[in-house]
Amino acid sequence: MFPQNRPPAPLQPPPGSSASAAAAAASGAPQALKLTYPETLDRIKEEFQFLQTQYHSLKMECEKLATEKTEIQRHYVMYYEMSYGLNIEMHKQTEIAKRLNVICAQLIPFLSQEHQQQVVQAMERAKQVTMGELNASIGVRGLPPLPHTVFNSSSHTSLFRLFCLCFLWVANSPSSQHAHTGSQTRTHRQTNWSLSGSDADKSDDNLVVDEDPSSPRSVHSYSSRENGLDKLPPSRKDAPPQASPASLASSSSQASPSRSKDREPLVCSASVHYMPLFAYSFHVSADGQMQPVPFPPDALLGPGIPRHARQIHTLNHGEVVCAVTISTSTRHVYTGGKGCVKVWDISQPGSKSAMAQLDCLNRDNYIRSCKLLPDGRTLIVGGEASTLSIWDLATPTPRIKAELTSSAPACYALAISPDNKVCFSCCSDGNIVVWDLHNQTLVRQFQGHTDGASCIDISNDGTKLWTGGLDNTVRCWDLREGRQLQQHDFTSQIFSLGYCPTGEWLAVGMESSNVEVLHVSKPDKYQLHLHESCVLSLKFAYCGKWFVSTGKDNLLNAWRTPYGSSIFQSKESSSVLSCDISPDDQFIVTGSGDKKATVYEVIY
Repeated sequence: MFPQNRPPAPLQPPPGSSASAAAAAASGAPQALKLTYPETLDRIKEEFQFLQTQYHSLKMECEKLATEKTEIQRHYVMYYEMSYGLNIEMHKQTEIAKRLNVICAQLIPFLSQEHQQQVVQAMERAKQVTMGELNASIGVRGLPPLPHTVFNSSSHTSLFRLFCLCFLWVANSPSSQHAHTGSQTRTHRQTNWSLSGSDADKSDDNLVVDEDPSSPRSVHSYSSRENGLDKLPPSRKDAPPQASPASLASSSSQASPSRSKDREPLVCSASVHYMPLFAYSFHVSADGQMQPVPFPPDALLGPGIPRHARQIHTLNHGEVVCAVTISTSTRHVYTGGKGCVKVWDISQPGSKSAMAQLDCLNRDNYIRSCKLLPDGRTLIVGGEASTLSIWDLATPTPRIKAELTSSAPACYALAISPDNKVCFSCCSDGNIVVWDLHNQTLVRQFQGHTDGASCIDISNDGTKLWTGGLDNTVRCWDLREGRQLQQHDFTSQIFSLGYCPTGEWLAVGMESSNVEVLHVSKPDKYQLHLHESCVLSLKFAYCGKWFVSTGKDNLLNAWRTPYGSSIFQSKESSSVLSCDISPDDQFIVTGSGDKKATVYEVIY
C-alpha cells in the first residue's frame, strides 16, 4: 500500500521500553526512526490520499478517452452514412445519365441530316469539351449558360441540356417548320419547358399529366392514341425511327391538340414520370426491328376495358407485404408478410383490422406467395423456407392440415392447376416442383433454370406451364409429357410473368424495367416502357383484355392486351411488390414496401 521505493517506517516501541533504548545506544547500534501510533496512522492516511488523487486523475483520463471514443464513433457513423448516400446518389445519377443519353439518341433520327451530324459530333465531344465551350454553343440558342465545370459524360444535367438543345434544333429545323406552320406557338402553349439550373434536382412530382379532376388522386388515365405517333410531324409519322432497338427510349411525345384544352401544362424535369416524351409501346418484328405501335381507335373502348381504378381500402399489415391474393367471393383478402398471412374482410366500408393471422414460417422469414383455391377453403403458402403450408380455412379456427417439404431453401412463386389437384412451386435452386395436393406428395421436378425460378403461370387448359428465372430465361413446359417446349432468352433477369387467359400472349416483367408481351407461337412481340425500375409483379385480368404490372418505382400500371396501350396508372408511396385481380375483374389488390396492402375498385 506504500508508494514504490518508499520503505515502510518502523513502528515505535511501546512506552516503557526506554531501558532497552538506552542499552542499544550504549552498545553503539544505529537507532531507527521512532514513530508513534498516531503518526503512523497519519502517514497511512497521507499515502491513501495520494493514491486516491492518482485514482481520480486516472479516472478523469479514462472518461476523457471514452468521450473521445464516442465522438470518433459518431463521426464514423456520420461518414459512413454520407458515403452510403453518395454511393446511392452516384448510381442514381449514372442511371439518369444513361436514360437521357437514350433520349438524345432517339431524337437524332428526327433531325435533318446536317443537324444529325452536328448532334452526334456534339455528343462525342462531350467527353472532352469544357463547360465554357458548351456554354458558348448553348448561349447562341437562347438557353441559360451552364456552370463552368468539366463536362462529364455521366453528368445528367449536361445531358439534359444537350437533350433540350436537340429539342430546340428539332423545333427550329426547316423541315419541322415547313411541316408545322404555326406549330411552334401551339407547342409552347401546350408544353412548358423549365430549363433553370436546378432542373436536374427537381422532384418527379413536378410533372403534372392528364389528371382527371373527377378521378381519384394519384390515378391517371391516358388517351389510346398517346404513343407518340400522333405527335410526330406528318412527314415523319410513317417513317420508323432509325435508332437501334437498344437505343429506343421509353417515352411518348407532348399532348395532342385535341386534348390540349383538358390537359394541365406538361412540365419536363430531368427524370420523367407518368407521361413519357415519346412512344412507350413498340412492336418488335422477327428480325428485331422496333416500331412505335399505332394504337387502334377503340384501344380503350368497349366492354371489359376499365376507365380507371379507385382506391377503396388500405390494409395495414405491419410488415412489408410480399404476397397478396383475393377470394373468389371478393370478400376476403390475404396478405403475406414476415412469418404470417393476415386475413381481411373487405365486404364492409370503413377502417380495417385483420380478422385472423396465420403463422406460417419462422418469424423472420417472409412469405413470398400465397394461393387460394377457388372454393375458398384451402390456402397454400410458400416463402423463405423449404416447406409449403396448406391451410384449412373451413374450420372455425384456420389450421395447417399438411406441409410439403422440398430440398430447396425457399419458394419464390406458386401456381395451381385449373382442376385444383396439382400445385407448382418455383424454388430458389431453379427447380419447378410439382405437388399432388390430394396425397400431399412430390410428383416430379422440372429442371432447366440455372438460377432461381422467380415466377410462374399456367395455361387455362392446364397443358402448359410458363416459368421465369433469375437466369434471364423464360421457359415453357409440357405438363402432359413432362418436358421443356420453349425457351426465350433475355438480357435481364425475369421477376414476373403472366399468361393471357384467352389468347396466345405471355407478358413478362423484367429487372431492366421493361414489360415484354410475347406471342407464344410467333416471333412477334411488344415492348412496353412506362416503368422506371424493375417490374416486380404482373397479373392478367380474367377477361384477358388487360393486365396490370407493379414495380420498384411505386407504380401500378394497367395495360391493354397485347399492344400495351396505357389504361390507367397509380403511384403509391413505396415499392409495389405484389398484386392480384379478383376473378370478376372488379378489384385489384397490391402489396407494398410501406407495410400495407391497397384495394382498388376497377371502374368501367
